[in-house]
Amino acid sequence: MGAPRARRRTARIGIGRDHPRYKWVVLSNTTLGTLLATVNFSIILISLPAIFRGIGVNPLAPGETGYLLWMLMGYMVVTAVLVVSAGRVSDMLGRVRMYNLGFAIFTVGSVLLFLTPGRGNTAALEMIMFRLVQAVGGAFLFANAPAILTDAFPVEQRGLALGLNMIAGTAGQLVGLVLGGVLAAIDWRAVFLVSVPVGILGTIWAFVALHETAQIRRGQRIDVLGNLVFAAALVVFLIAITYGLLPYDGATMGWLNPWVDAGLAGGPILLAAFVLIERRVREPMLDLSLFRIRAFAAGNAATFFSSIARGGLQFMLILWLQGIWLPLHGYAYQDTPLWSGIYMIPLLGGFILLGPLFGSLSDRFGQRPFAAASQVITAAGFILLGVLPGNFAYFEFACVLVLIGVGMGGFMSPNTAWIMNSVPARQRGVASGARATFQNSGMLLSLGIFFTMVVLGLAGQLPSTLGHGLTAAGLPAAQAASISHLPPTVALFAAFLGYNPIRTLIPAQALHSLPAATQAHLLGHTFFPSLVSPAFISGLHMAFAIGAVISLLAAAISLVPGQSRAARRAAASGTPAVGGVEDTPEERAS
Repeated sequence: MGAPRARRRTARIGIGRDHPRYKWVVLSNTTLGTLLATVNFSIILISLPAIFRGIGVNPLAPGETGYLLWMLMGYMVVTAVLVVSAGRVSDMLGRVRMYNLGFAIFTVGSVLLFLTPGRGNTAALEMIMFRLVQAVGGAFLFANAPAILTDAFPVEQRGLALGLNMIAGTAGQLVGLVLGGVLAAIDWRAVFLVSVPVGILGTIWAFVALHETAQIRRGQRIDVLGNLVFAAALVVFLIAITYGLLPYDGATMGWLNPWVDAGLAGGPILLAAFVLIERRVREPMLDLSLFRIRAFAAGNAATFFSSIARGGLQFMLILWLQGIWLPLHGYAYQDTPLWSGIYMIPLLGGFILLGPLFGSLSDRFGQRPFAAASQVITAAGFILLGVLPGNFAYFEFACVLVLIGVGMGGFMSPNTAWIMNSVPARQRGVASGARATFQNSGMLLSLGIFFTMVVLGLAGQLPSTLGHGLTAAGLPAAQAASISHLPPTVALFAAFLGYNPIRTLIPAQALHSLPAATQAHLLGHTFFPSLVSPAFISGLHMAFAIGAVISLLAAAISLVPGQSRAARRAAASGTPAVGGVEDTPEERAS
């Protein structure tokens, strides 16, 4: 039955899975899927002010900040939790089938977001739920795109194919910044509407054009307990990181919140329980023997540390641009979200410059040297960012962005090819999901680290600086002291959303009681950036130093040999090495 059905589909579209051009059909469709999923994440970053105004919610009001945080990070939390399970289910039921399903679910989520019916907090909750629906679809897209590409391309072209796909993902993040600013200026619903026709096109195209090339083993069982425990471990840990960014009980951040501490401790405990379960289950969700393949283990470790190094960078650069640099250069706060996206375009240029090249070269000369060299380049970029002043010259900033883009783009393709080439064909779905989990978890952890460093820098210097500045500007000393001790996160989130932080910090009644000239001075483009810049930059430099060190660690891990000496000797003699996972003859043929 399966073979005649495949032949009928082949006849219908004219390009079968054995056709020389089929692999390029796969690349173009998976690239569209990856682009759509990543555009959706970053487009929210820029359009949140318009979205919250549209539904009538003030995300900076007491008790409302949680809506902002979940709109920002909920999508990433869910995809990080689900991608391994999505990969395992895809190995069991068919990668193309589950990829098609992911496209359809993502499109349904986009339609629901566009049609959000409520107002106020009800609408905010609805949108968070619909974003989680999108994230479920995104998990199947992220888990299967690299696996389907690996199935379709020969080993000597996988680095190039994966490099082009990864560039689409990075391009989506930056395109989303600009596109979100443009569409939000038209109507907040247009931010979600733009994904609908693309999602419909991609779903139909994937259903018609893609064929299952993997060997699907029938009769496998889903590891229900393993899935539940793994999901609980990541949910508990990642939500703890998310809420650790919020103020708690007078503290600037929530790391002393007992619920946050319980999550940070409980997540690893549940993860240890997951490992014990997987070692005893006959058909585990994640075959832990994969981590006995040195290339797989080292490649994922490098992915994790690389994501920790770079995951929070984009958010920090946006804060830098919107909170300091753009206002100092005369841009109104409400215009800064769009312009911050435009000024970060050189980062995309770096990706495009070396991503495909490093992917192609790594196919010929091996992935490890290129992955390691890329992380060294990224570390150099972090070091150069760390010496820039708060009010930098844009040409210098753009050059550093290009350098970091080169490092990040040059790493992703060789690293992904290294991981995917190391596993048996029958387990490429779960291997791709594991890689995506390490990547997304690392990015969320990175946001926690970077944001904490910046807030610590602000907490140490901002109260006295802001208090003296407000008093000198004419605000009564008591009010100035009260405002200066507000959590720095309020000012950071205000700048990120395109609001004037001073207008957010100073009560309207106190502001209106001041002379018009004083109000104009306080609300001008230079007052807040000039005050906050030294404290903000000190924290930012700490974050960049951490990014450089972790990038060098990822480079060192990338140089770990893919096989042990025993495995290399066994391969040379034709004897299987103990602890490896072999392909079946059919898989080796594919």
